Amino acid sequence: MDPSLVIKNIKERKFEKIYFLHGPEPYFIDLITNAILESALEEHERDFNQTILYGKEAEALSLISEARGYPMMAERRVVVLKEAQDFRDMEKLLPYFEQPADPTIFVINYKYKTYDARKKSLKAAAQNGLVFKSDSIKEYKLADWISAYVGKMGYSITPKASILLGEFLGNDLSKIVNELDKLDLLVEKGTTINEIHVEENIGISKDYNVFELINAVGIRDVLKANRIVDYFDRNPKATSIIVVISNLYNHFSRLMRIHFMENKSREAIASNLRVHPFVAGELLKSANVYNPKKIAANISLLHEFDLKSKGVGNASVSPGELMKEMMYRIMH
Repeated sequence: MDPSLVIKNIKERKFEKIYFLHGPEPYFIDLITNAILESALEEHERDFNQTILYGKEAEALSLISEARGYPMMAERRVVVLKEAQDFRDMEKLLPYFEQPADPTIFVINYKYKTYDARKKSLKAAAQNGLVFKSDSIKEYKLADWISAYVGKMGYSITPKASILLGEFLGNDLSKIVNELDKLDLLVEKGTTINEIHVEENIGISKDYNVFELINAVGIRDVLKANRIVDYFDRNPKATSIIVVISNLYNHFSRLMRIHFMENKSREAIASNLRVHPFVAGELLKSANVYNPKKIAANISLLHEFDLKSKGVGNASVSPGELMKEMMYRIMH
């Protein structure tokens, strides 16, 4: 279900009696909850008709009592159970979910995990209200999500900048949105956001990051790769050898798959590997540099250095020195 459609209906004041919001991605759950809190009641109605309770302290009977209460000088009531993942008596709310009160909007804010779809309470909530499952954005779709979000803000963004943001911030949408909101304050509307904007305003180096290191390794740019690894050695907070090894493993695993694809067009690679077309183009260049034999040797090498980074067979070599040796052996 598209969260923007849910929010559109809320802003048009087409409310459900129950909103059971659950799933691993908290961003959309909070977005929908906040839209309800902003739209359901006028500001002067909230003191008497809006109740927010928290999962750890809430009791089933009290929740049902609140939800069955009558609005005071308003059309409706809003009852929100936040941090519902900490509420242990969800199934005790079944009688209410089966017969919800007409004037009440009851919101279940159940974050970071999915509620069991076999439970009667979820089925009853779906029958008499709306159940929204908030899934995490897949890694290969993250750059497109960032691009779409930036477009709604009134900007555009280069593929490299969106991939850089995703690589650095991960798929924590709340963190990404917070950083993009900073750009909104500093960059003129209509601007195409590039890696320089990201570096200057968010603090992600456009030249010294894991994304650029993988690109350098991919085309055997030894000088650039060594410069980046040297930067990582001098700035341990920039990344870790574990992150570098993980990204290199993903890179060479993708290259091996490309070598055995019948259709090696950029579009086919993007579809089969579930990566952004820009990334597919970079992978194709790299596949022309490394043959399957060298790729297999590098994957084995990464396993060796993964063990060394965790202290297996390595008592004294620093992570920086390990990275430098690993880079040399991968590209030679």
